[in-house]
Amino acid sequence: MRLRTLTALAGALTLSLVTGCAQGGAAGASSDTVTYWLWDANQLPAYQACAKGFEKENPGLDVRITQLGWSDYWTKLTAGFIAGTQPDVFTDHIQNFGQFADLKVLEPLDDLGIDDSAYQPGLAANWIGKDGHRYGAPKDWDTVGLFYNSEMAADAGFTPEELNSLSWNPEDGGTFEKAIAHLTIDRNGRRGDEPGFDRRNVKVYGLATGGGGYGDGQTQWSNFAASAGWNYLDKARWGTKYQYDSRTFQSVIKWYFGLAKKGYMPPLTDYNVQSNQQNTQIAAGKAATAFDGAWMISTYAGFKGKDIRTALTPVGPTGKRATMMNGLADSITKASRNKEGARKWVSYLASDTCQRVVGGYGVVFPATPAGTEAAVAAYRKKGIDVSSFTEPVADKKRFRTFSYPIASYSADMKALMQPAMEDIYGGGKPVSSLDETNDQINLILSQ
Repeated sequence: MRLRTLTALAGALTLSLVTGCAQGGAAGASSDTVTYWLWDANQLPAYQACAKGFEKENPGLDVRITQLGWSDYWTKLTAGFIAGTQPDVFTDHIQNFGQFADLKVLEPLDDLGIDDSAYQPGLAANWIGKDGHRYGAPKDWDTVGLFYNSEMAADAGFTPEELNSLSWNPEDGGTFEKAIAHLTIDRNGRRGDEPGFDRRNVKVYGLATGGGGYGDGQTQWSNFAASAGWNYLDKARWGTKYQYDSRTFQSVIKWYFGLAKKGYMPPLTDYNVQSNQQNTQIAAGKAATAFDGAWMISTYAGFKGKDIRTALTPVGPTGKRATMMNGLADSITKASRNKEGARKWVSYLASDTCQRVVGGYGVVFPATPAGTEAAVAAYRKKGIDVSSFTEPVADKKRFRTFSYPIASYSADMKALMQPAMEDIYGGGKPVSSLDETNDQINLILSQ
């Protein structure tokens, strides 16, 4: 049903563009206004500051910013493409880029002169479509680290150095699984590695759950799969075959979700994307550690009465640590009513001038090195160590950074992988069931 809905929506969107319906009432209603949408409320003040700087440099142009919650954002944006109420510029996510590029709702940005070398490695290249045109200007980046409750870690006898020296493998979990087991405590006070541990009555889980992870597993299993040498697709960008049928991948998934069966990670039923994410479990004292993204640094640092620190992702069978390095971009809608103003705004957003301002708020890592430096300094002023997130970008010898899978029909992939992963995590299906799911996804991708 979900797949049919997405396909129907894509068809309606394509039809509206062909018939010209999307040109009628675009949100950028005048030549002196640029409408801009974003979803992160924490970043809103930074971009309001950038807008003031932009308006000062461009007299007569006014930036009108709209902030929406994550789910409402994509629903309204997709509906806007159909109804002609889309903004001039919006914050784009790589997981939706393939679908938007295929539907031709994005304006090419080749004339902006975006230079790959002006940004952190790989960020600019990710926004080049299959047709060779650019559709996004680099905005920021993030990596994944292991957040942990320092008091719980100390009570379990772990030092920060030990948590930064963990390794794992899909056979016995390595020192990482041993640590997670020891951090787990049942309602009788027994730890997960002690005799008599009751996995059905756990008070504190060693590792918080982030759900099934859809088809990307960004803050769930992606670092394990990548450090085992696995890749999402047959090519880094715009691949034609997903590889969820890989024996390596399936061994990782079997081990990872097996942590829940052992009682070291909560069952799938404990996870809720709206009300009980990883950070919520940490805040409530229900979990000792959680893999999460750099965009959540300020959230974890703000938990009252808790000293939450971060560690690097564990070393995998390849001898390297791994983390997804995702990056957002700013895109212009093809039906924008103010493309000239939109281009000026996107150029400004991608400049050191704006990215230094954003970095100074200490909420995200901007895409330019100067913006990143400003963010690191801002976090330092707050007393927050962000090296667990910056080290993987700086040290390619010890770390493997990789991108979110970039391919066509990304929404269809997600629609198929979400229930497939949840069936394995919560329903007890064998990992071999991913063979059929992988075939279904690749059949769609071959169209």
